[in-house]
Amino acid sequence: MKIFSIIKKSIKEQIRNFWILILTISLAPFFVVVWYMVDQGMSKKYSVVVVNRDNGVITADSSLVFYGNAFINLLSGINSSQDDWLLEVNELNNMDSAKKMLEEAKADMILVIAPDFSININKLQLTKNQAVDIEFIGDLTDNNYLMAAIWSHNYLSEFISFTAGVAFPVNLVETSIGKSGSKSEFDLYVPGLLIFAIIMLMFSASIAFVVEPETQTIKRIKLSKVKPMEFIGGISIVQIMLGIISIILTLIVAVAFGFQVEGSFGLMTLIGILCSISIIAFSLILAALSKTVNAILVVGNFPLFLFMFFTGAMFPINLSPIITIGGYSLTANCLLSPVHAIYALKKVLIFGSGFSAILPEVISLIILSVLYFIIGLWLFKRKHFRAE
Repeated sequence: MKIFSIIKKSIKEQIRNFWILILTISLAPFFVVVWYMVDQGMSKKYSVVVVNRDNGVITADSSLVFYGNAFINLLSGINSSQDDWLLEVNELNNMDSAKKMLEEAKADMILVIAPDFSININKLQLTKNQAVDIEFIGDLTDNNYLMAAIWSHNYLSEFISFTAGVAFPVNLVETSIGKSGSKSEFDLYVPGLLIFAIIMLMFSASIAFVVEPETQTIKRIKLSKVKPMEFIGGISIVQIMLGIISIILTLIVAVAFGFQVEGSFGLMTLIGILCSISIIAFSLILAALSKTVNAILVVGNFPLFLFMFFTGAMFPINLSPIITIGGYSLTANCLLSPVHAIYALKKVLIFGSGFSAILPEVISLIILSVLYFIIGLWLFKRKHFRAE
C-alpha cells in the first residue's frame, strides 16, 4: 500500500527537520523540570509571628495561669515534632519588630494575643458564653496570609474549645478523593504538562503537511495516485508515534522528580493517542490555511498559546459550565480537545479512576477529532490536493 511509502517518507522528513523534532519532544519535559523547580522554591510552611500580650488570670485555686503561653507552647511543640507541620511559629514581644518582619516578607502573619486572653478563657469556662479576642495582622490579599490565618484560627479554636470545655458545634472531617490528599502541587500540574507534550505536535504535524505543497513534491505524490486519505493517514501515523514518544519522555522526567502514577498506563496511552489524533486533525486545518513553513511558525503561535493557557495545560483553569449533557459539564473552552484530555488524565493519574470514569472525556475527544478532521480534510483537499 502507498500509505507505507508515505510513512517512510514522513519519518525521513522528521529526521531531516532535526531541530523541530527536538523542540517537539523536549519542550514538555523541560517545563516539567521548570514546574518542579518552581514548586520546590515555593514555601511549604507559613510563618506566623506571635506577639503575646496576655496578662494571665488568677483561677479559683489562687494560681496564676497564662493561657497565651500554653497556646504558644502547643504550637511550638507540634512545630518541632512534626515535619509536615504547616506553621512556622516565632514569638516576639515587640510589635514593631514583628511588623518589620511582615514588611520584609520574613513572616506571613502576625497573631496578637490580647492582654485579657486568659481572663476571657476563664470566663468562658464558667459561663460558656464569652468571646475571646484575637487579632491577625497581614496582607489580606496574600495567599500565604490566608493560609496562615486559616490554620492559626483552626488550632486556636481547638485550643480554646479544649481549655474552656466548650464543644464545637461542627466536627469537620476531610476525606481526599483517591490519592489526591497525598499529592503535591507539582503532581497536580503533571497531567496538564503531559498533554502539553502532545500539543507541541501542532507545529511538527502542520509542517509535515505543508512542506510537500511548499516544495512542490505534492505534484509527484498526486501523479503516483496517492489518495488524500493515504497521504494524511501516513503522516498522521508518524505524528501519533511522535506524540506517544513525547508523552512517555515527559512522564519519565516527571517520575524522576517524584511523581507517582496511580492509574492505568494503558488508559494514559489511550488518552494520549486520542489527544494526538485531535491535535493532528487541528494541525491539518492550520496547514490548509498556510502556504509555507514560515507561515506555520508565525500563524501557529496563536492556537499554540490558546491551547497552552486556556485548556489547563500550563496551569489549572476553572470556568463555569455553560451546559451539562448527561451529567458532563461543558465550559467555554470545551471545543479545545486538550481540555477533555487533561480532565481524563487527572482522573487516571491522580485519582486512579478506571475507563468508565473517563468515558465522557473519551467521547468528547473522539467527537472533536472527527470534527477537526472533517474540516481539515475538506480545506486541505481544496487547497493542496485539487486536480490541476
